[in-house]
Amino acid sequence: MRREWMAVILVGAVLTAGCVSSKKYEEALAESENAKMELEKTRQQKSAMEQQVRTLKDLNVKFGSEAQAARDELQRIEHGRDKERGTIEGRTKELEDKVKGLSAQNRNVRQEFEDVKRHNETLKSLVARYQKELKDRSHSAVGTLTPSAALSPLRAPSVAAPSAPAAASTAMNINKVSASDLVLFLGLKKDEADRIVSNRPYRVKGELVAKNVVPKETFDMIKDRISVSP
Repeated sequence: MRREWMAVILVGAVLTAGCVSSKKYEEALAESENAKMELEKTRQQKSAMEQQVRTLKDLNVKFGSEAQAARDELQRIEHGRDKERGTIEGRTKELEDKVKGLSAQNRNVRQEFEDVKRHNETLKSLVARYQKELKDRSHSAVGTLTPSAALSPLRAPSVAAPSAPAAASTAMNINKVSASDLVLFLGLKKDEADRIVSNRPYRVKGELVAKNVVPKETFDMIKDRISVSP
């Protein structure tokens, strides 16, 4: 299906000779392929995180079982304390320390599990965002064709094409703008603006979160006011 779709677009481009240069078309395809590669990489990271979550769950169960076993042994020792108090007191302290240590490990595993879970949710949202941006880029590539070529294979209304340049012209290009302008016009902190400048270039806006340049909350606040056009 993808090859047939590409063939239809190529035929439309040939029939409307001069409307879209082959270079621009190839650049659009290259950008789409790059976005797909980024999406696949993010999916692989998501799969790795899910595997790590499963491992942490297993460790949590294991530590819980060990802690319960230690508590059971401690309770049995407490029942026989009257007969062997001198020896048992040392053993009791050792087991109490072991319970404390296992409880601390259990809390650490729980905390790590929550952190990984939050990271996993972030990766899920990034996958959804990459899919949307990839879809938007594909539509933009088709929108650059003349109205007759776009309507013939895709039945898309020609009046929607002019809206993309208008939206792009109001967005701030994070690949070109200075750090001071990012602070002034987007309200970012200076260290956030400096990180955005130092981590250029960006192929998609979602890389601001994927590269840990800005927090997701900050990205959600500015994503509609920025662009990554070359």
